[in-house]
Amino acid sequence: MTTQASRFEVHHDGVTIPVSRGGRGQLLVLCPGLLTTQADLHELIDLLRRDHDVVTFDLRGHGLSSPADRYTFEAFLGDLGAVVTALGHRSPLLVGHSLGADLAVHYAAAHPGAVAGLVLVDGANPVPEPFVTDADLPDFRAMAENLQHELKRAKDTAHQVLLTAQDFLDLNLEIEVVRSGILDRYREIDRPIHMIMSTAMAGNSSDARTRWRNQNWRAGIERLVRERPHVATSWLDADHRLVITHAPEIARLIHETQTPRTLDRC
Repeated sequence: MTTQASRFEVHHDGVTIPVSRGGRGQLLVLCPGLLTTQADLHELIDLLRRDHDVVTFDLRGHGLSSPADRYTFEAFLGDLGAVVTALGHRSPLLVGHSLGADLAVHYAAAHPGAVAGLVLVDGANPVPEPFVTDADLPDFRAMAENLQHELKRAKDTAHQVLLTAQDFLDLNLEIEVVRSGILDRYREIDRPIHMIMSTAMAGNSSDARTRWRNQNWRAGIERLVRERPHVATSWLDADHRLVITHAPEIARLIHETQTPRTLDRC
């Protein structure tokens, strides 16, 4: 059964960010990923509200948030920080998907003691090799252009995304740089971390490049666990859309692993 949610707005950096809050239990802040909105995550949000006081929001240029002049990693990180600050001096469980996972890691690293723990869903991966090489750029640009056709169908709805193809390309290239140094951020976090990862992040195609991307994704987590052996990891037989296609499994994993005893352990 869906719980009744309250809604309010956070104003930051010239952007209006709509926030929803509902459920009861431990405070949980859910940060969506790139091209994902609260509306897209409705099933996962409703499931999490059964055990948590869930706060979630739309990133700038997504869903019901207003457009912005810039769509950089630091700008999105500022949006997350503004939402957490609006909650007062409480330490939420911080859950992020894809870009949202990277934002969660950087927020926690910069604010010691500000979160109870992290659940990172298919993001914040210190992959050993970059995903977008010079040889990949033409295909990546074509993918970005094709995405624009899909996004047009969601225009003026709670699912809309206002980023251009160039915004999407620039941000993904920036994320590559961010992830090249993300192991240093993990070293600054003393809270419990649970990774929920997809086995087929790049899809299930049998072509060599897709197989390599999926192998690179797994190698990044193996690298992280070698460096930070206390990081817990769960794998789901899914692609990068797992927050939508596997919402019950993700909610179950969070429920089973994020107990008060687990969260108290540093």
